Formats: sequence, structure tokens, C-alpha cells
Amino acid sequence: MKKIIDTMQKIQIAIGGCFLFIFLVSVVIQMICRYIGVAAMWTEDVSMYSFIWAVFMGAGAMVHSDAHFAFTSLSDAIKSPRAKAFLHLFISIVMMIFAVLMVKYGIQITKQFWNYRWINIPALKRGPTWLCLPICGATSCVYLVWHIIEDLGKIVKGGNN
Repeated sequence: MKKIIDTMQKIQIAIGGCFLFIFLVSVVIQMICRYIGVAAMWTEDVSMYSFIWAVFMGAGAMVHSDAHFAFTSLSDAIKSPRAKAFLHLFISIVMMIFAVLMVKYGIQITKQFWNYRWINIPALKRGPTWLCLPICGATSCVYLVWHIIEDLGKIVKGGNN
């Protein structure tokens, strides 16, 4: 199971990296077009939505590696491995609530905007651009369930796992 989750994180990071690359390329194209006096209005939409995808894919992936949200000063002050596991469990449960809400409302907003068209690229629909919200929430839920299982195992074993 850990291998599947690690692979899922790598895929998510790769997707985020691709969208970050698309963002950078579209910004460079936009700068060049402005410099030479050519209107390339589509670059604004592409850069904005690709950046949103990059951020949400990166945020979901960082949940897996505990790099997204942490109270490091509080965690560093706690000496007991079991107490650290309880703190991590609490943080994971709070994050799970937000991740579930992200899935729920992400699906709603995706459905709502599914048939809306991009202003500058009318051939494209906006629905797929909002899929990053439920995807980020769902992958975060998977990662957090894994963290909760690990934390419960640490607590049962007295903090040593």
C-alpha cells in the first residue's frame, strides 16, 4: 500500500511540474508578445489555470510528505514519541476535515462551471480547470488516511514504530 501511495505522490508531483512548466512558458510567451506588440490574450487564462493546477497538485503531494502543514515548534518541544504521534494524529484529523470539504465543494464547483467557456479560448470549457480541487482533496484524503493508520500504530505500540 505504501508503494502505491508513494507512486501516486510522484505522479501528482509530475502533473504539478508539467503545469508549472506550462505556466512558465505561457508567461514567457505573454512577455514576448507584449514586447513585440502582439495581443496574446489566451496566455492570461492558460497561465492562471495552469498555476492553479500546479499549486493544488503540489499541495496534495506535500500532504503525503508532511511538508504542507505542521506545528514544528510545538512538535520539537514534545519529547515523548507517543505524544508526538497524538499531535500528528490530531493535525491529520483536522486536515482530513478540510480535505473532505475540498472534495465535496470541489465537485460542486466543477459541476457548476463544467459548461462555462474560457473567455479568451471559447473552444475550451472551464469545468476541467476546476477538477484540481476534488483531485487534490481526494489524494489528500488518501495520504491522510495513511498517516492516521501510521499514527494509530505508533500510539498502540507506545510511540515506537
